[in-house]
Amino acid sequence: MPDQAPNIIYRKAALADVPAMAQIINNWAELGLMLSKSLSTLYENVRKFHVAIDTANYDANNNPTVVGVCGLTIIWANLGEITSLAVKDEYRGHGIGKSLVKHCLEEAKLLSLKQIMTLTYEKNFFESLGFNVVDRQNLPLKVWSACIHCPKNHACDEIAMIQTLPVPEVHGPNPAAPPRDQYIIPVQLTQTTINGKENTQV
Repeated sequence: MPDQAPNIIYRKAALADVPAMAQIINNWAELGLMLSKSLSTLYENVRKFHVAIDTANYDANNNPTVVGVCGLTIIWANLGEITSLAVKDEYRGHGIGKSLVKHCLEEAKLLSLKQIMTLTYEKNFFESLGFNVVDRQNLPLKVWSACIHCPKNHACDEIAMIQTLPVPEVHGPNPAAPPRDQYIIPVQLTQTTINGKENTQV
């Protein structure tokens, strides 16, 4: 893998980052490679996102340039999803996408999530991060709620992948917590043939 791009830092997204996040995501969406995100959706969900910032370059508002974005969506008490992973074209190939996913995984561990899933065409990329291909029929119905906005919703060929996270150390019972096996997806590896274009831009 190429060396990490210089001057890149990673942090939780801020409101000032939203226009740049929208531009990065929607530039790829216009090519039919991922779902678009409106400004209103990104403002409402900004706390879900991590961004990569190039501190050596500033935009017209004197803010450091956002060059990558990745979201962590909570599906259920034990399940999260990596979403909207995108990196500016000129910054690809420097490990920024992997670093963004790793930051989301670290946040997932802090939240005590049991599993993280993603829907992607980038099978090799996510395998390198510890994800495994699973039968998409095992995913809970809530995962598909965003699919009604996708032009491929009747013929989706994305690959479902899962990573099971280390079980966090528990200090005393939590009677309000649901059973740990509720909505846990069995990792049943499948053989997958990939057709079509990639839609996770890393």
